[in-house]
Amino acid sequence: MGDKPVTPPASSSSSLHPAVTVTNIKNFVPVTLEMDSGQYTSWAELFKIHCRAFQVLDHIIPPTTESSAARSDQDTELWTRLDAIVIQWIYSTISNDLLNTILKVDATAQQAWESLASIFQDNQNQRAVYLEHKLVTTKLSNFPNCSAYCQALKMLADQLANLGAKVSNQRLVLQLIAGLPESYEGIAMMIQQTNPLPSFYEARSKLILEETRKQNQAAAAAVTAGAALVAQQHRATDNYRPPNPSYDYGNNRGQSFRGRGSNRGRRSQRYNRNSRGGSNMSTGSHPRGNWNSATAGPNWVHPGSPRSTQPPTSAQYWAQQQQQAGNNWAA
Repeated sequence: MGDKPVTPPASSSSSLHPAVTVTNIKNFVPVTLEMDSGQYTSWAELFKIHCRAFQVLDHIIPPTTESSAARSDQDTELWTRLDAIVIQWIYSTISNDLLNTILKVDATAQQAWESLASIFQDNQNQRAVYLEHKLVTTKLSNFPNCSAYCQALKMLADQLANLGAKVSNQRLVLQLIAGLPESYEGIAMMIQQTNPLPSFYEARSKLILEETRKQNQAAAAAVTAGAALVAQQHRATDNYRPPNPSYDYGNNRGQSFRGRGSNRGRRSQRYNRNSRGGSNMSTGSHPRGNWNSATAGPNWVHPGSPRSTQPPTSAQYWAQQQQQAGNNWAA
């Protein structure tokens, strides 16, 4: 009479299902399936792994043998809820174009899954021919780096495998080598001569390592060329001797002024010699003409004198010229 009543075990259908705990499918399936992206194989594989982990794989791929036991009302209600969750996952990981293509009223997750498979797997022979041509024409020069190039080859191989035209590792590695430019001839020869051929991922690793080495060499060469250019500019700056502006300016003006003065002085001296029969050296000759010391002031020194420090000013010179001309006419 003191025994406590035994509590019946909780039904498995009333417990919280793992699929209900998923709040963001993008955290588990980061690939968005698009019509022309060629990522159906990757998307489908990620989606199947996610459904298997959360125990809803049978909602997209039905089991081969169905259980004979009839579902209870609670099991049917849970199944319907889980199927709605799975189809939400499908709609959330495809593009709007695909969503509008497969969206149907009261469709199940299995129907949506099969519709996508028929879109990407129909006309297998024609699609296989197209992908084969795209595989053999893929070149490294069409991609920004080796990583993107290898990824494109792997995606094409996966798509061909999904269509029943599996690409072997040997053929994929040889195609990887065939698409390399001449600058990668060394690494291509090394991979090709390896017996047996390395796996695709090992060849990819060697190719990316070679690309990194080339980039480091180019960067070092650029630094060296820049340092050499800076050193050359410094040497040119050190060897450059700018002209003396005051010296050149004085020479130019002096030469031009003396040229005019010399011509006039010579003509004046020739006139004095012709008119008086001699030179006018008694009054003191000047390179610019005849110079009269009387008009130059008491402090003026003859240019030929050892005490001369500078020539007369222009005003003094032209005053002497005018006086000399007047004397010549008076004579």
